[in-house]
Amino acid sequence: MATHDWPQGRISDGFLTGKLLIAMPGMSDLRFEKAVIFMCSHSAEGALGLIVNKPIDGLPFRELMSKMDIPVTDATPRASVMFGGPVETDRGYVLHSNERANSPATLPVTSQIALTPTIDILRAIARGDGPRQFLFALGYAGWGPGQIENEIAANGWIHCDADDAIVFQNDVLSKWELALAKLGANLSGLSSDVGHA
Repeated sequence: MATHDWPQGRISDGFLTGKLLIAMPGMSDLRFEKAVIFMCSHSAEGALGLIVNKPIDGLPFRELMSKMDIPVTDATPRASVMFGGPVETDRGYVLHSNERANSPATLPVTSQIALTPTIDILRAIARGDGPRQFLFALGYAGWGPGQIENEIAANGWIHCDADDAIVFQNDVLSKWELALAKLGANLSGLSSDVGHA
């Protein structure tokens, strides 16, 4: 678990910050196939987000807490650990409802959702004293300057307003369909082709 600041030090407020980034059908990078990404930061310097719908097989939250020598109790949630993205997969990040956003390490992203990259929040969650809603991810997705804008223009992604009901949904495998439905998108009508009339 990271005990450092978010990779670029501060949350930025570009147009994607706090949005859901949704992979279009036909995404060529299998790591992002049907991915739903909560965008934590977006600026001229690049973008960062956490995939919220790809659980890591064979690594439940309670087991990871035990491996990290964090006591597991009856109050410890039975949750999945998410593959947050391919960058720094040895570091963990907690997205959570922002009623606990008073820690100096916590970075509010929207009025509903905050990010904390420290081990203290995991200890609180494990003892049943954590935020009302949370999602724990290893790694993050990152883009350089202009890269995500180019991928959106190439029809690789669409985006919509974040919805904490989708971000923290227990049925992680339905999040992609729920996010598309939020846009009113019909899966059969979506295409990853660009420039064809």
